[in-house]
Amino acid sequence: MVSFSDKDAAYLPRHIAIIMDGNGRWAQKRGMLRVKGHQEGANAVITTIETCARLGIKTLSLFAFSSENWKRPPSEVNALMQLLAKALKKQTPILHQNGIKVRVLGDLKALKPSLQESISYTQNLTENNLGLKLNIAINYGGKWDIVQACKKLALKVRDGDLDLERIDEELFNHALVLDEGVDLLIRTGGERRISNFLLWQCAYSEFYVTDLLWPDFNEQALFDAIDYYLSRERRFGMTSEQIKEISNGN
Repeated sequence: MVSFSDKDAAYLPRHIAIIMDGNGRWAQKRGMLRVKGHQEGANAVITTIETCARLGIKTLSLFAFSSENWKRPPSEVNALMQLLAKALKKQTPILHQNGIKVRVLGDLKALKPSLQESISYTQNLTENNLGLKLNIAINYGGKWDIVQACKKLALKVRDGDLDLERIDEELFNHALVLDEGVDLLIRTGGERRISNFLLWQCAYSEFYVTDLLWPDFNEQALFDAIDYYLSRERRFGMTSEQIKEISNGN
């Protein structure tokens, strides 16, 4: 089992985002219905949340249901929505007890009113918690996020509340549903694409892809991803020499 030294802990990613891929394939490989894979994947979610909280990770963002996932068979979509509703009901008290702040990202108007109410209850209950910030993306798309930010700013300009020349990257960032950059983006299931997830926020993320299907993603798999992150030199457009000078306080 991997452990992180105090020195490593200072360099751990502040914000981890995960594309949880492979639930359906996991079930099909075992001759099960795809929904069984999503049910098993819920256990990997709990393990990941617990591990991130224990390590002191500041923010964890999980891609639960994309805006493109509506194209899946209606039976699978309905099962996923029921699973999300049950998970919220069961896990909200536990998350709250552990000081975790929950936010749901996405266009929630398309969800059933009962699910919208559950989301509002969870968010309101945990709003003032100071522990891990847990973002769950439901009916979310990175392109949608950018468009809604543009509309938000355009309305302010139209109404005379914002000067067009004041719009810069920082202001645009705050108009997004999540204004925090991602340090480490993990994708399970072996696919090597971002799938319209947190496009703006992942501009300088380190990408880690594992062939593990999401239900098999465990604590050790998360440690492996973080080890990879710690091995990277994050230059943000600068040279290695400049990074060393900054690290040495020059």
